[in-house]
Amino acid sequence: MSGEEAPDADGLDDTSVVRRDRFSGGPARSFLSSLAADERIFEADLEVDRAHTLMLAEQGILADDTAGEILTALDAIEVDGHDSLPDGEDVHEAIETAVIERIGEEGGKMHTARSRNDEVATCIRYRLREDVLDAVETTLALREALLEVADEGRETIMPGYTHLQPAQPTTVAHWALSYEGAVRRDTERLLDAYGRINESPLGGAAFAGTTFDIDRERTAELLGFAGVVENSMDASSSRDFLLETTQTLSTHATTLSGLAEDLIVFANRGFVDLADDYSSTSSIMPQKKNPDTLELVRAVAGDAAGGVQGLTTTLKGLPRAYNRDLQRATTHAWETVDAVTEAGEVAAGAVATADWNEEALATEAGAGFSTATGVADLLAANGLPFRTAHEMVAHAAENGGDYDALEAAAGDVLGEPLESFVDPAAVEDALDPEASVASRDSRGGPAPEAVTDQLESAREALAADEATRATTDEVLEDAHAALREEVNRYV
Repeated sequence: MSGEEAPDADGLDDTSVVRRDRFSGGPARSFLSSLAADERIFEADLEVDRAHTLMLAEQGILADDTAGEILTALDAIEVDGHDSLPDGEDVHEAIETAVIERIGEEGGKMHTARSRNDEVATCIRYRLREDVLDAVETTLALREALLEVADEGRETIMPGYTHLQPAQPTTVAHWALSYEGAVRRDTERLLDAYGRINESPLGGAAFAGTTFDIDRERTAELLGFAGVVENSMDASSSRDFLLETTQTLSTHATTLSGLAEDLIVFANRGFVDLADDYSSTSSIMPQKKNPDTLELVRAVAGDAAGGVQGLTTTLKGLPRAYNRDLQRATTHAWETVDAVTEAGEVAAGAVATADWNEEALATEAGAGFSTATGVADLLAANGLPFRTAHEMVAHAAENGGDYDALEAAAGDVLGEPLESFVDPAAVEDALDPEASVASRDSRGGPAPEAVTDQLESAREALAADEATRATTDEVLEDAHAALREEVNRYV
């Protein structure tokens, strides 16, 4: 979204602040332009311009009255909006042109000691911070919804699957907490990525720094960044923060896709009823209630993976320092963060409003002899080698998987009655899905007591991440207010 460093403002005509007559015409001009796409960073660019202008004035590089004129012009441009900008190669050039049109050639001094290269890198980071925090917010909402489902479903027995085959009985709470843990890690990854986004490249100029006595830490402070990207070449040319963010969003989209798939399957089997707000019907079959929104959530994982691939391919093999390829790179990140954030909102809403069919879940919890593992564990706990117990229970599964089948299997495999190894009452308990779940009280297991412990730690983690996000928001809001206060001293 930027080109090479602009020349001085002296002698500029009305055609192009940056390109002048020589480079301002021809059929490739529209191909070069990113002005329309740059609407996303319009406000960010104005803030970066303000911070840079203030710093130049504070350093004595720019006269206070000139700084005041520039800052006043920037305020007017913000009021008029992006659509009022003159034609330009990008938003940076268009804003500078608009300033010059308002106050004359002195407006070109706002570009002193910087390039569009470090300027656009700063604008991208400035805007991306907000987008990542919005994505974090959707992960927090989804975690809250999953915890509510878990809290209500501690004793709601349901079938558990591996390979989509009946495996072992579990609970709705245990299922919901499994996704809460995954989304929690997605939150952590986004917050980690935020920390690397939150560094200012401003002052790196084209890539080799500047001869002016600038204060990079001051512009970073005014823009709410935690620090600066130290090396000026790295500052202007690197986009690894974009790639990391897009990869992190793709990971979250994969989590969302799995959650959506489970709910789609559960709805198909009558285990859960999705709210009408998250469903649709057929254009021809009036009886249909389709989980369309979740199917689209599932599909977003492909979009996000495509964003990672596109961005990786664009960045692969680029030489230092700045290359115009980077203009195409940012779109992949914007499209991915928008799609994944929206998918997260939909997923949270679908989970929060779903109605679980406890009767259907309980009926299917023991299907397919899903308590077989519990019986094998019981035999092993009473001295039988687990592999032998596994063989015996597998033999019983082939013949119905009930108590009679287990007795017959004991005679065939062990040559002795089942009661020689284990109390029959204990076997009956092991065959019961609810008792089976209650017995699985190891840390992280589905037993209600174990789930209660998981809920407690999950809520503590959620509260901590909510606090982190709130604090981060406050830092940005305080920086914005402080910048406005400094601007008001000049305008």
